Amino acid sequence: MSRTILVTGGGTGIGRAVAQHFADRGDDVIVTGRRLAPLEETAAGRETIRPLVCDHTDPASLTELLARLPERIDVLVNNAGGNTDLDADVATDLASYARGFRANLDANLVGAALTTRAVDGRLAAGGAVVQLGSIAADQGSGGAYGAAKAGLASWNIGLSRELGPRGITANVVSPGYIAGTDFFRDQLTDERRDQLVAASATGRPGSPDDIAGTVAFLASPAARHITGQVLNVNGGTCGTR
Repeated sequence: MSRTILVTGGGTGIGRAVAQHFADRGDDVIVTGRRLAPLEETAAGRETIRPLVCDHTDPASLTELLARLPERIDVLVNNAGGNTDLDADVATDLASYARGFRANLDANLVGAALTTRAVDGRLAAGGAVVQLGSIAADQGSGGAYGAAKAGLASWNIGLSRELGPRGITANVVSPGYIAGTDFFRDQLTDERRDQLVAASATGRPGSPDDIAGTVAFLASPAARHITGQVLNVNGGTCGTR
């Protein structure tokens, strides 16, 4: 029986890989984002992927999206986000710094919280919510971006307790360096890339498919007793015990 999967930020990189992974396994997938063209590229050649435009930081946009969503959602993947500092000028005054900090919080934490609240009544029993975190949350790096992803992981713990009685799990997948995305906006130097790869135990960058497979596992019957967790997918760059 096919499920309905909602993937935010599904137009590029990890979001695209996640959406196509579920679609290729027979699920009905809705991909959202602020730009229609990349969403249509994700859906190209796959009839079970439906693109819908939405800004997940905007309550009004989410309300409009709800009118176009089905009454049942089995899996919500809060993937939309990214380091908004990479799209902004360097802050030179306190007001600019505040705007930049809040932009990261909106993109990576508030958007996920708003989306989850918006679709809460449609989340199916036995389903799953998966957040996309970041290694930056544990390394104290990335400035406001790392702080936002750390907040996402903390918020997810409370969410798991709210959803648990309904048989719905809530977890965070925390990637390290993932090649083949537009995360760095072409600002990553070859030297820095080599440093990131060298820091891993596997000696290679991660791929969007690595993350897609992990998300799919957390949404599978095999992971029904895993909730409130952060699952690191970083090639051993940041280990746990």
